[in-house]
Amino acid sequence: MKITKAIIPAAGLGTRVLPASKAVPKEMLNIVDKPAIQYLVEEAAASGITDILIITNRGKNVIEDHFDYAFELEANLKGKKGKESLYESVRKSAQLANVYFLRQKETKGLGHAVLTAKTFVGNDPFAILYGDDIIINNDYPVTKQLIDVFDKYGKCVTGVKECTKEQVMKYCSLDVTPIENNVMRCNRIIEKPNENEIYSMYATLGRNVLTPEVFDFIEKTEPSPKTGEIYLTDALNMLASEGNLFALDFVGRRYDMGDKLGILQANCEVALSHPEIGESFKNYLKELVKTF
Repeated sequence: MKITKAIIPAAGLGTRVLPASKAVPKEMLNIVDKPAIQYLVEEAAASGITDILIITNRGKNVIEDHFDYAFELEANLKGKKGKESLYESVRKSAQLANVYFLRQKETKGLGHAVLTAKTFVGNDPFAILYGDDIIINNDYPVTKQLIDVFDKYGKCVTGVKECTKEQVMKYCSLDVTPIENNVMRCNRIIEKPNENEIYSMYATLGRNVLTPEVFDFIEKTEPSPKTGEIYLTDALNMLASEGNLFALDFVGRRYDMGDKLGILQANCEVALSHPEIGESFKNYLKELVKTF
């Protein structure tokens, strides 16, 4: 079955990037000249997704505005000499896909956020793109990489990368068995392991392709006694225990947009390849290094 639906959970509080996220959702923080969440929607659309549900919470109406038409701005730009590309770029965000919005009324974790999309998903397989994780691969979008694995093996797929021990203890750890190339069978997952619980240095990072059965597992998942949150990882572990979860060591550069350093890395590296400012920015960095 062709995958045409995606969920983007974007209901986090952005505490790691305060005070920048006090009034501006972290998903709307720029990477050069586009807000972070537009990179996610563009990736989904480039992967064949036509319908996207963005899960938000209070104070994030600006995300909805971004994916709507801005008639006054567009009228000001339209037909003006030298403004044609700006006009098209402003229009583009409203034309990428059918974008819908749903509020997570209580911040109860990623698993709970995904569960709110149950009606939207229906009986169809779907993709999840985490709001914090921007992954750049312009030639072969990461969501498409996961969809291709799903189509080939008929199993749910989680996107993974090898991480440092500190990152694994902050994210999760996977017990995996190689299948072919960068595809693995996932046997078990543990959320936020301590040093003695680490299965491998592989951690789930930002992308999943799942079937609706995951909602049954989420509904069975107890909130964490430490945080009160419902972890999606626990539901993925249940999928793994039934032999229905593969892991893909995806190809792409990942940036953590919930982290101050990650935001700076994304802006610097994307700027270096930007067609308008790339060369000038590279020269600027060369001169800047000389002064430190």
